[in-house]
Amino acid sequence: MNSIRLLPIAAALALQACSNIGSVAETKPGQLPNTAMQQSSVQQLLDAPAHVQRQAIVDKKISVQALTQAYINRIEKLDTRTGSVLAINPDAMAQAKAKDEALAKGDIQPGPLFGLPVLLKDNIETRDMPTTAGSLALANNDTNRDAPLVENLRKAGAVILGKTNLSEWANFRSEDSVSGWSAVGGLTRNPYNLSRTACGSSSGSGAAVAADFASMAVGTETNGSIICPASFNGVVGYKPTVGMISRRHIVPISISQDTAGPMTKSVTDAIVMARVMASEDAKDTVTTDRDRTQIKSPQQLSDGLKGVKVGVVRFAQGNDERVLAQYNKALETLEQQGAILVDIDEFKTPDKYWDNSYHVLLAEFKTGVNEYLADSPADLPANTLEELIAFNQQTRRELGLFNQDIFEKAQATEGAEKEQYEEARTMVKEASTQQGIDKLLTEYEVDLLVAPSNTPAFLIDTLYGDHAPGGFIGIGYLAAIAGYPHVSVPAGLVNGLPVGLSFISTKWQDNRVLAAGLAFEQAHKPVPAPTFMESDAKLQQHQDLLKPVSP
Repeated sequence: MNSIRLLPIAAALALQACSNIGSVAETKPGQLPNTAMQQSSVQQLLDAPAHVQRQAIVDKKISVQALTQAYINRIEKLDTRTGSVLAINPDAMAQAKAKDEALAKGDIQPGPLFGLPVLLKDNIETRDMPTTAGSLALANNDTNRDAPLVENLRKAGAVILGKTNLSEWANFRSEDSVSGWSAVGGLTRNPYNLSRTACGSSSGSGAAVAADFASMAVGTETNGSIICPASFNGVVGYKPTVGMISRRHIVPISISQDTAGPMTKSVTDAIVMARVMASEDAKDTVTTDRDRTQIKSPQQLSDGLKGVKVGVVRFAQGNDERVLAQYNKALETLEQQGAILVDIDEFKTPDKYWDNSYHVLLAEFKTGVNEYLADSPADLPANTLEELIAFNQQTRRELGLFNQDIFEKAQATEGAEKEQYEEARTMVKEASTQQGIDKLLTEYEVDLLVAPSNTPAFLIDTLYGDHAPGGFIGIGYLAAIAGYPHVSVPAGLVNGLPVGLSFISTKWQDNRVLAAGLAFEQAHKPVPAPTFMESDAKLQQHQDLLKPVSP
């Protein structure tokens, strides 16, 4: 791992809260502000949405270098507490300098993400850092290639700031896993309460944006891995229709469900970021669907909620009165914006739905991970799933907290080509689409569905693993298995912990859910930023395992 710099392990430092955006120092056209001005302006902008930061850069009120360095400083000072950023890109400051120089010369047209530092979940390949998926088996997986979505981010002017921690193997190794833990990165904690989970598997991306370590990050989802950490960490998470964004050069779980997506400070930023990341890719044929739509700009999605028929999911809202209070407040906001609300009280999945869904993931993972490992140009200690299992058995840290029973069950399948897989895939797809989301939209004559994104964050438990009191709620599983668009927007706090509101619709109706999420965000009371609250639970057990590995 010589090409990355793992963050130092040091004593936790007290948080110095960022001030509000306020006004930034004025400069003459063509000039960058002096150092003192920049330090003041950048500190005021660290907690700002990405589009506000970009405007300050283009107007030359701050430099890309100043913003990038300020984020690096903040990460090194405070991320010892949250563990969200696995590695800083050693090339980040060089990228920032090149952008400042190009802007000063005036010979470029700044792209939509010009100068904005972006964090990538560490299952997404980038040419300047290894891609580990949190596993020591991939510690040297330096492929020297960009995923297509990363190429698109670079073309739009983004600075690749670093990699975020994740639930190892995107939380597809053990049924008793601890979300947010990986052997490489240690444990990611929720900045709203350090004893609470940041959820997974895009735990680091969600926590990092919440903690103002970047205004934008990329997550990935197979089933809830963008939406849950977005909801738990009080940020916006957008899981697009599968096929909107290429999955090439991303460590896979499921060819039928995997997708990357933005995790941001605002819906506007998620829209802009998704427009950049989205592209057709002949090597990921799901992106070439002839019915594929283009994501519109925030300005084009400003129609609001007036006259929009919204299916209010009551069958998966849970029974926690505190969550329901926030849900009902959110529904009031929708109604005030002109939405027509229709309650939906009943829905059931067919028998064996969950068994078949699990089999699909197991079979697709075996096939997909074997193909990924075979395709990697890096010299790896394991080149098949079978070899990964053996590597983990020989590596004490890997199995220090929980086992690898998902790996073992996946290895026992025949992969994603056999009849049992095809039958299971056909069943769960139909139950999630024609007999699932599409049926609800048609039967209740609504344009989209809303539901609580999830419960508040549950306690981290290194003994029993993840367990949410009352279970997970919402219907994100349907959107995930169907491959349909899903946006989570912060809706409120329950005992100081964020909860989100989910917007879901049918295939390629990404513009519909984004427009609804944008209108809701603009009308609803914002969720306060985290305060890195210490908890009574100090999590003294397994301290060596909860920290990242040393470089």
